[in-house]
Amino acid sequence: MELRDFIVTPVIILIVYTVAYILRNRITDEVTRPYFFPALTAKILGALALGFIYQFYYNGGDTYNFHTYGSRHIWEAFMENPATGFKLLFGDGSNEIGIYKYSSRIPFFHDRSSFTVIRIATVFDLFTFSSYSATAVLFAVIGFIGLWMLFVAFYEIRPDLHKAIAIATLFIPSVVFWGSGLLKDTVTLAGLGIATLLIKRIFLDRRINIFNVLLLLLCFYIVYSIKKYILLTYLPAVMIWIYATNLSKIRSVAFKIMMLPFVIAITVVSGYFAINQVGKDDSRYALDQLGNTARITAYDIAYLTGHDAGSTYTLGELDGSFGSLVKLGPQAINVSLFRPYIWEVRNPLMLMSAMESLILLLLTLYVVLKRGSTLFVTLTNPHIIFCMVFSLTFAFAVGVSTFNFGSLSRYKIPLLPFYTLALILIYYEKSDKNVAELERTE
Repeated sequence: MELRDFIVTPVIILIVYTVAYILRNRITDEVTRPYFFPALTAKILGALALGFIYQFYYNGGDTYNFHTYGSRHIWEAFMENPATGFKLLFGDGSNEIGIYKYSSRIPFFHDRSSFTVIRIATVFDLFTFSSYSATAVLFAVIGFIGLWMLFVAFYEIRPDLHKAIAIATLFIPSVVFWGSGLLKDTVTLAGLGIATLLIKRIFLDRRINIFNVLLLLLCFYIVYSIKKYILLTYLPAVMIWIYATNLSKIRSVAFKIMMLPFVIAITVVSGYFAINQVGKDDSRYALDQLGNTARITAYDIAYLTGHDAGSTYTLGELDGSFGSLVKLGPQAINVSLFRPYIWEVRNPLMLMSAMESLILLLLTLYVVLKRGSTLFVTLTNPHIIFCMVFSLTFAFAVGVSTFNFGSLSRYKIPLLPFYTLALILIYYEKSDKNVAELERTE
């Protein structure tokens, strides 16, 4: 913490709340309005708490490295020579003449994913005088916007479940904590939230306009630039969501059954090409390399880069083949959703993650037992299918490629809102009779 943090941060927070107060009535209704400021406050407190933990518990880490050894240097370049600052900010990663003085001090200068976050932090630094805390608050605002749009998307689908949906999207503790500060996870989660609402508006509601399309493409580009593997799991789930929603509008059961194989085939083919397209620019994410990439990433996080983030775990031997990944699928999903168990806790942050995982496990068991024989019927709901497909495939992806509970608690936050939303929608799924009655009253 520096003196500038104590001076600039309160001013930035005041500006944020003033703008939020002006905009609140325009973007909320009587039902959603009570959640607006509590959710925004939770994100800001989460960002400040994250910085505090990284400084005094971890003695550094990604969030400080992105700022101290990243955006701070570019901000200094702007202060000395704006032309140099622009070269650094919009450069292609090459050490052009005139910028080496600064780029040589940025460890992430040639790391595209990390440098994307640094670029965003630099833009904020120009308004915060490179105050870490103030910049982190603005990252929290990004995170809030993304999760608020995710909340709105599912509120529009089931307005009667607004309280449960608000908890799932806005107030899950680990999502508030790890998804608020100056980290990759804040930006990628925000991108998913914004993209989900835009996809609903464009493809499900047929409310198409050029701004929404361009904003959706921007979200995909940002997520792609930071964490490609998120798109590898998100895009196929989105395609299933779109196809299943269109299929559900057909009234003829016989026709639905006839169309189902075609929809599944189209979804698989579309997902295959989407994954190939995402991995085209990076061979590590090509389908034939996913197994080896997961193996390298898992052992790197467990024993090198993530060694100090918390206790390691193992699911079994990874030989780099895709088959070995599939074999470990159930264990990987379990570790992402329901571990660490209480007896695996080794530090205070793990305790928070373990308590959350335990609650998620109990909720899952409760919903499964409560729905009983009707459970599989509820899984025909396209919104449930979307949330389940994304959350479970993402759980598999991060579980099999992390091998470290400390890192996993961060990496898995995109799946938590979607999985919790799936549980809520399953539990409250209406029968066909109730749906028909609801449609008649509308």
